[in-house]
Amino acid sequence: MAELGASPLPSTPPARSPLFRAEQFVWLTARVLEQHLFTYHFLNGSPEAVEAALDAYRNEDGGYGHALEPDLRGPVSQPLHTAHALRVLDAVGRCGGQRVERVCRYLTAVSTPDGALPAIHPSQRGYPTAPFVPVVDDPPSDLLATGPVVGLLHRNEVWHAWLFRATDYCWQAVETLEKSHPYEVEAAVTFLDSVPDRTRAEAAADRLGRLVREQRLAVLDPDRPDAFPVASGYAPGEHHFPHDYAKSPDSLARAWFTDEEMTRSLDHLAAGQREDGGWSVRRRRWAPAPALEARPRVTIEALRILRAHGRFVG
Repeated sequence: MAELGASPLPSTPPARSPLFRAEQFVWLTARVLEQHLFTYHFLNGSPEAVEAALDAYRNEDGGYGHALEPDLRGPVSQPLHTAHALRVLDAVGRCGGQRVERVCRYLTAVSTPDGALPAIHPSQRGYPTAPFVPVVDDPPSDLLATGPVVGLLHRNEVWHAWLFRATDYCWQAVETLEKSHPYEVEAAVTFLDSVPDRTRAEAAADRLGRLVREQRLAVLDPDRPDAFPVASGYAPGEHHFPHDYAKSPDSLARAWFTDEEMTRSLDHLAAGQREDGGWSVRRRRWAPAPALEARPRVTIEALRILRAHGRFVG
């Protein structure tokens, strides 16, 4: 019997539910950060524990490194690591204050001449890196890196000078997209879902949704994946589905798909839980550690998407 005044124990999901199976997988395979994230999202864990685990990846320059994004190894700060850190802070309601002020100073320091972010800063050279994210000496601005960061900062009403030019870059990039690929579209959606000008965002999202359907960037029938092309440079079978864009019913991307298409997509996602309780990583496997470290993160995201759309997880 618990003592009066004691903190409540974490609730335990029903045995053999998707959540119970995923919990066993997380305890077996996850890094400390993902363990605390799982506990926060599904077992009444504290945001302080997530913040403490995330701090292990933070560098003195205000950015994040140390393989926080598993496909980039080594200690140096990178925009993609820092974008992931902001996603974590946003998820636990801690995306603000001095921590984010330091992040914005880092973003200012590594920005390209037009005020946006490169996918990979040249400081990554010499450390193990996934072959599909090449390191170059003078990298261009990249919507894939900039869009999620700008969107998350706007979502949390962060005010910083860096945001002005970066927001302008994202608008220009999104509104002139002609040929794209799924991860870039995901980045654009994160930007459009949170940028303050909602009328402009809705118009841009409507155009982007037509592009997704015209270029078949989403598998609308999971039973016929071969009818939808895999983007150049992606791994075989590295498809995207409606739920990858519309991660919640509130996303502007939800309007791109019919109820039937969304139902099939969520059914496919739910069926993707493997015997060990986790979901698979669709990106190209290039080394054992990145693939292992990415699976708990993918698993947590799958459960969150299913729950956001009203599906039972446990």
